[in-house]
Amino acid sequence: MADYEVQKTDEEWQAQLTPSEYQVLRLAGTEPAFRGAYTDTKTKGVYACRACGAELFTSEEKFESHCGWPSFFDPKDSEAVELIADTSHGMIRTEVRCARCGSHLGHVFEGEGYPTPTDQRYCINSISLRLETEES
Repeated sequence: MADYEVQKTDEEWQAQLTPSEYQVLRLAGTEPAFRGAYTDTKTKGVYACRACGAELFTSEEKFESHCGWPSFFDPKDSEAVELIADTSHGMIRTEVRCARCGSHLGHVFEGEGYPTPTDQRYCINSISLRLETEES
């Protein structure tokens, strides 16, 4: 296990998270496309890790990619996320994890021609995030 600032046993994560949250955040699952709470939201705020509260993305970096999951072109801070090579499911991808607790967030894709400043699409599961609005 990597040395994350926030470390808990599987039992502690299961007690804290719903079964669906645990499946995605701790077991690297994926929520169904176009069903997540933040897929189409345009609410201003900061998207934090649902498991540990680390600030990961802002509404300023969010864009509509029509892929079925919330998409961001850059994290709030490059140190907020950890990128891991992922060769599961017969594909070569880059997994995105929370750098503070190691929770699975989604994947990042590069060079797909999206009109973003970074030419990257962080495809993130809504269930991995909690939107902290400016009114909160």
